[in-house]
Amino acid sequence: MTSTATGRRASIFHGYGATPDDHWFGWLAERLENARIPTTVPALPDPEAPDPDRWTAAVEAVVGTPDRDAIVVAHSLGCITVLRHLRSLTGPWRLGNLVLVSGFVDKLPALPLLDSYIGDGLDVTGLSDRIDHLTVIRSDEDPYVPTGHTDRLAGLLGTSALIVPGAGHFLASDGVTSIPRVLDAIA
Repeated sequence: MTSTATGRRASIFHGYGATPDDHWFGWLAERLENARIPTTVPALPDPEAPDPDRWTAAVEAVVGTPDRDAIVVAHSLGCITVLRHLRSLTGPWRLGNLVLVSGFVDKLPALPLLDSYIGDGLDVTGLSDRIDHLTVIRSDEDPYVPTGHTDRLAGLLGTSALIVPGAGHFLASDGVTSIPRVLDAIA
């Protein structure tokens, strides 16, 4: 999957109840492909009934041990899944670019059915030390992931969240079919 033009490659991971064809994932993949960055948007298994082990294994199959040419973008439940994979890595690794959209590591009051998936959260200590470019993005009002949850994740990762006003949970039903801030974070 390495491009001869840049060597960079990207993976985009959806969240709960979504597919690779939903929301802004195809828009972003198309832009990255046009920039000669090969991009994968894998379907995580059973998105309506996600299993943390199966989802983490699917992320591992795509991301493996990342390097400086790897770009990973994740949305919502995909964020904690990607972070779990990164936390599980042993030995040396370095991720070139990580963009988390509506990310969290705490249980969601609006979605208690995900409590068992989220569990006791995740220790992200030290992960940002292995990521060259880290961006956390949230809306000013998200009906599923409280803005404080995303701000807390950003703080744990040693950064501040970028805010996109009026984007809700970054779903097509919120009117979000593109997120230029994500593309800017990768460029």
